[in-house]
Amino acid sequence: MEALTRTVWQGLSEQDKQEWMQRIALQLPEGMQYEGLQTFERYGQRTQTGVFTHDEQRFVFVPGDQVTLGWEKWHHGMDEQTTADLHETASSYGIEDVQSFLASQMSPVRVVNIAPMLVECETISLGWIEVTEEEAFAQEHEDFPKALAEFKESGLNEYELHLEFKLIQDQGEVRILWFNEGIELEDIVREEAAAGFSLLTEDEWEYIYGGGCRTLFPWGDSFDYTMRLRHLGKPQSQDQFDQAPVNSETDTDVNTGADTHTEPSAFSPTGANHHLYDLELPNFFGIQFAGDPYKYELTLGADDDVMPKGGDGGAMICGGTGPLLSYLPAASVFFRDMNVDELDWEELMDALYYRRVIRLTDVKLDDE
Repeated sequence: MEALTRTVWQGLSEQDKQEWMQRIALQLPEGMQYEGLQTFERYGQRTQTGVFTHDEQRFVFVPGDQVTLGWEKWHHGMDEQTTADLHETASSYGIEDVQSFLASQMSPVRVVNIAPMLVECETISLGWIEVTEEEAFAQEHEDFPKALAEFKESGLNEYELHLEFKLIQDQGEVRILWFNEGIELEDIVREEAAAGFSLLTEDEWEYIYGGGCRTLFPWGDSFDYTMRLRHLGKPQSQDQFDQAPVNSETDTDVNTGADTHTEPSAFSPTGANHHLYDLELPNFFGIQFAGDPYKYELTLGADDDVMPKGGDGGAMICGGTGPLLSYLPAASVFFRDMNVDELDWEELMDALYYRRVIRLTDVKLDDE
């Protein structure tokens, strides 16, 4: 399947790409539909790829590649603003060797082969399931009826009883999410495998997030202080942000990831949002990430152990470290939360999301 490796894929004609996607579609799980080619562009990378749907969830084709992952030193180096910010924040915590500190937070440098695959564009909450009001009452939780009645009259946007249920105001309707108590990782792996899907490995996650970049962030070594970030309000360069052009939703060929500048929604059980912050926008593969340090995305490590990516449970942001270090777990390609072992499984589930993949090495395709 050399044509499905990144270098060869980028050079194929549109007709050849269409033919490959149609061949792949014939071998996919029941209900998976091929929708056509779409081009995504962000952070200086651009990919024309196939888009698929399954039960209204979007998947994109991600070509395989051999890439170097992990981080131990700067590739280009930080700009002046990032350097000053990082050293000032680090010194307040008694950190003298900034590069060694950062390297200790990252996955090790290694060369890996990534198989071509279909990747779900958005994530699924492992810990929370949306239910109807009738289903919620059927749980016979003693606190739920009163909480629901008071919430409807309160004017609040969201209410949560920890690891029990959540109530969310959404355009005049109350959405109810119930904690997915008792589910284990083995249950998810087994259920998804039975449906024809797998879970991401850490290597695959770093590849689909950074695209093989060697910089700390997918866009470079310096932090972008103009970004709108969830939990931190307006970016520093708000005037520049407000004057930026609005991306047209009718452009179905090239998705640049431009923000629509409307107020983002506060919560979604799938990890998706109607209006997105910068780190939540589709990347160059058309894949969306949580962009939220309070959340983790589930990946599997070398021994199929849990390796959460994309967050630290909010540890740094709660420590008041400023945007750079607060969002290092969510923005950096290679960050690992070394403290995640201190959480029990239920606490981790509260903030854990996952996405499904189909590795095309597991799909039988006829040779050309």
